[in-house]
Amino acid sequence: MMEESVKDKYDVIIGLEVHAQLLTQSKIFNSDSTTFGNQPNVNISEITFAHPGTLPVLNKKAVEYAIKMGLACQSVISREMIFDRKNYFYPDSPKGYQITQDRTPVCVGGQIVITKQSGEKRTIKLNRIHLEEDAGKSIHLEGEEDSLIDFNRSGVPLIEIVTEPVIHSSEEAQAFLAEIRRLVRYLEICDGNMEEGSLRCDANISIMPKGASEYGKKVEVKNMNSIKNVGRAIDFEIQRQIELAEKGLAIDSETRDFNAETGITTGMRTKEELNDYRYFPDPDLSPVHVSDRWLAEIQTQMPALPWELLDKFIVEYSLPDYDANVLIENKNTAEYFQEVCTYTTNFKAVSNWLMGPIKSYLNENGLEITDLNLSAKRLADLISLVDSNKVSFSIASQRLLPALLNTEKPVIQVAEELNLIQESDAGVLEQLINDVLNEHPDKVKAYKNGKKGLLGMFVGEVMKRSRGKADPKVTNELLINKLS
Repeated sequence: MMEESVKDKYDVIIGLEVHAQLLTQSKIFNSDSTTFGNQPNVNISEITFAHPGTLPVLNKKAVEYAIKMGLACQSVISREMIFDRKNYFYPDSPKGYQITQDRTPVCVGGQIVITKQSGEKRTIKLNRIHLEEDAGKSIHLEGEEDSLIDFNRSGVPLIEIVTEPVIHSSEEAQAFLAEIRRLVRYLEICDGNMEEGSLRCDANISIMPKGASEYGKKVEVKNMNSIKNVGRAIDFEIQRQIELAEKGLAIDSETRDFNAETGITTGMRTKEELNDYRYFPDPDLSPVHVSDRWLAEIQTQMPALPWELLDKFIVEYSLPDYDANVLIENKNTAEYFQEVCTYTTNFKAVSNWLMGPIKSYLNENGLEITDLNLSAKRLADLISLVDSNKVSFSIASQRLLPALLNTEKPVIQVAEELNLIQESDAGVLEQLINDVLNEHPDKVKAYKNGKKGLLGMFVGEVMKRSRGKADPKVTNELLINKLS
């Protein structure tokens, strides 16, 4: 590991380019399906390959999704935009160019607020968000001399979210990417699955001596398929560049590949200059005008955003910061929480159930909150049963909850059928308490001589005799009175 004193000699400058595949049913410029996981080269047509005589037609839904992201990021929405051809040849680019936006991105500027592990908040400025089409996918099979190409992904709509070079550590980069993933899922414009390639991140990394006025040579790192690997790749690249600088060696401006197994980056090609792409307006696509009416319609479709729900959960539902942050991490969980809260005023109990027993059940069974066979009303009824001391929390979570997940019967009926309703009748409990005290005269004497910790033992014995049905609170009070 490199010594911190060496690292402290340099400033780290990072800019991210995040590509998010949009959840449209068809591609951005034709009607080919965007379904993931189909057999190779079935979601293709002559338009995908730009055959002579074919013309692209813009997918309106893709533009709306891009505008939603811009509104969420407080970007300026371009009211007039064109599409450009970005010229380069890769085997997985069937046309020899990519249709993208150069001079008129759909969203200009904007920002994302991230929270670091220390609790410090930082605002990450965006340069732009633009629309473009995805490329195909090269497949390199081990032991095969030739590479195969699947063009199903070619033409799938993307937004590219480009930050300003204002990120200074792998931690900030990971926090930014996590916030982007949560945001696109809230907006329901991208599923955010990095493992499937629907959310991808390229990192531009450079270093410069502290106090220097010019950025160092920029290195772009690609092929990072998880937030964790983005952090690993950045940390490796920072160390590699500092080691070169300390030896007086040049840092090449290049594109590098990240290997998740080894944790290292390797050179792929020298970095292209911007003018190598020879951008020019696509002659087959008309300019796009975003009218006041269209923009207003999109604004009305905007959901509550994570930071808005965070404030609501803390202020309106009086939740601790920690609870609120956990609940808003997943949109479906946040919505389920709010629905349960329409049936109960014990908001903290709802939070405790969602972060405790229900989360454990979902994790153990590999399920999402949307798979939970427990309506908001029935969870509220379960909470009410515990609040009224008819069932203890431990019994409710360990025995009643699993039973409720396999039936649609009313909560109280299931509790009665399982004989789980707590015994709170003082007469019944007093008889059990008398039996316990009579069987342990030595413990009673020790308690009266100052060993007050024995109270828990007495309560436990009563609980055993009642098969867990004795109301702990009532039992406790009755025992104290008896022993006094």
